[in-house]
Amino acid sequence: MPDRVPEESGLPSTYPHQDRFVAGASEAEVLAVDAIDDRGSSAGFWKGAWIGLRRRPLFIISGVMIVLVVVICLFPGLFAHQDPQLCLGSLSLQKPSGGHWFGTDLQGCDIYARTIYGARASVVVGVVTTLIVFVIGTVAGVLAGFFGGWLDVIISRLTDIFFALPLILAAIVIMQMFAQRSVWTVVTILAVFGWPQVARIARGATISIRGEDFITAAKSLGASRMRIIVAHVIPNALGPIIVICTISLGVFIVTEATLSYLGIGLPATSVSWGIDIAAGQSLLRSGNPILLYPAGALALTVLAFIMMGDALRDALDPKARTR
Repeated sequence: MPDRVPEESGLPSTYPHQDRFVAGASEAEVLAVDAIDDRGSSAGFWKGAWIGLRRRPLFIISGVMIVLVVVICLFPGLFAHQDPQLCLGSLSLQKPSGGHWFGTDLQGCDIYARTIYGARASVVVGVVTTLIVFVIGTVAGVLAGFFGGWLDVIISRLTDIFFALPLILAAIVIMQMFAQRSVWTVVTILAVFGWPQVARIARGATISIRGEDFITAAKSLGASRMRIIVAHVIPNALGPIIVICTISLGVFIVTEATLSYLGIGLPATSVSWGIDIAAGQSLLRSGNPILLYPAGALALTVLAFIMMGDALRDALDPKARTR
């Protein structure tokens, strides 16, 4: 059906004997299909990841377990009323009872109280070491991936050197050099040999981000390199870094327990899962499985952090979120 152009409009016809009708701007109606619903796109990456996490049973279960462990570490007196370092020889190897839920060990110490209070040393070592490793590894990896060149070569070769030294083996060798050891000694040794893995993950994430359009736009707007790194690179590279740090936290807890089990970690006077496991191994052959209590607590704690790392990996991986 041909459109019609009023004669007063002054517009020529497109074809002979065919007129056009041009509507004014005020008469044009914007249909609903022309409107864009951007409510879903405004959620952002992190909000979308959080929404996905809340729907994952793995995240909920591991989160409840981690919160319980943190509460036990902060307020062990709420869960155990016995003194973990009060040992009476007359109570040696008592079976579980109302006064001693897990029984007593060879020295007459309450196993339940030592299991509860032993969480503090192991978890403190894991959390503090992870925070130090996160800072060092993220800074080194981001700088190497963003600037490249000789800085990338130096940091990459340095990480290769540390990767050639297994974490536990290096910790065993270095810890034997210290006559007086404490929690901070263990934290320092684990942090020195634990940062390269985080640095490598951060470097790879930075390399994949530095060529994105939003980085180019920031450079064209005159943003400094430091501002680009802080405001754009690090926030977008945090996903895989958080995942590896969460899993590494469980690894550091196991490493501390292993060093204490071997007698080169925390002092023997400390309350630690590794020390209690070492003390109970000699009684296992006689049918007294008292080491199963600290070993079970250690296994559940590490499992909680590994499960949390798996849940975060699935939520923060864009490919996994689209599947």
